[in-house]
Amino acid sequence: MKYRRFPNIGKDLSVLGFGCMRLPTSGGSRDIDVSRAKAMVRHAIDRGVNYIDTAWPYHGGQSEPFLGDALSDGYREKVYLATKLPCWKVDKREDFDWFIDEQLRLLNTEAIDFYMIHALSRERWETALNNGVIEFLDACRASGKVKHVGFSFHDDIESFKTIVDAYSWEFCLIQYNYLDTHVQAGTEGLAYAYDRGLGIAVMEPLRGGSLAADIPRDVQTVWEQAPVSRTPAEWALRWIWNDPRVTVVLSGMGSEAQLEENLAAAEAAEPDSLTAEELECIEAAKQVYHSKVQVPCTGCNYCLPCPHGVDIPTAFSIYNNAHMFEDIPEGKKRCSQFLSGKEASRCTECGTCEPQCPQGIPIIESLKQVSALLES
Repeated sequence: MKYRRFPNIGKDLSVLGFGCMRLPTSGGSRDIDVSRAKAMVRHAIDRGVNYIDTAWPYHGGQSEPFLGDALSDGYREKVYLATKLPCWKVDKREDFDWFIDEQLRLLNTEAIDFYMIHALSRERWETALNNGVIEFLDACRASGKVKHVGFSFHDDIESFKTIVDAYSWEFCLIQYNYLDTHVQAGTEGLAYAYDRGLGIAVMEPLRGGSLAADIPRDVQTVWEQAPVSRTPAEWALRWIWNDPRVTVVLSGMGSEAQLEENLAAAEAAEPDSLTAEELECIEAAKQVYHSKVQVPCTGCNYCLPCPHGVDIPTAFSIYNNAHMFEDIPEGKKRCSQFLSGKEASRCTECGTCEPQCPQGIPIIESLKQVSALLES
């Protein structure tokens, strides 16, 4: 395992962090397959992963208590534990205190190493300010409940800069991959935060898994013609690790095979190690993808539950795949198979989902397009 140091923090973190949003599940549900997931987390730690990331809403609230158990038997002392406060659930100053104390209880720990305000946007940041978030963060540091303070982010670049400059943050967590260099914080935001001394952690390096599986034929051709042989997932991870400003990359690994693939890739995670020809291959793959993707959904599930039962992420995934593979009949087949009772056409345009979407997707209009193409 390779390690890098967070600026101004003095801790060496594994370049691969274990993200606990997409743990293996049981029987097609969102329930965590505890035995498999626990074995995977501990195996990752045994292989050198020392940064474990979770959040209050992951797996419907199951992720934090799962880790409270998985990190027992001495494993808690081997890792830096990160979690996030759901600021959208806070209505007053006292709510902040309730959440941190409850998260400490669920995680079975006396302190959280890296604590983030979750999924900040400009609007959420302004609300948090009005509810006393700065006083709360200062108190968390002073009490020792939290060792390092940061935020995760989903909004535009100007909002990102505003939040970076608003507090003495130590790190931030941003969405970043070779397709999303100009989305949300993007490359510009990464540089802005790094230049101000913040540690950089990256989420969605594989864009919800879409850069690792079901690769379009013309993208696969790019990889096959590359000067070295790598899996699509390794290409995506190596592109991020090539940037020396990035300390840790979170991967939501839902199977043993994904874990092993990512561990192997991390062994070669040196900064500035990709050649000009390799970088050109990644740029070529990027251009192919950009020509195909219709809806920039990462499958984070923040838009769920839909009050009317629409499975929004699955609908968009099927829609994008239909375009990327140029196979509309297969898209219709998959809609019938996987969206029965959860079709895009069930949308009533209530608007509940759109404010929750980190990507700012016009979900209502996009669902109309899905319905028109794949449900006829």
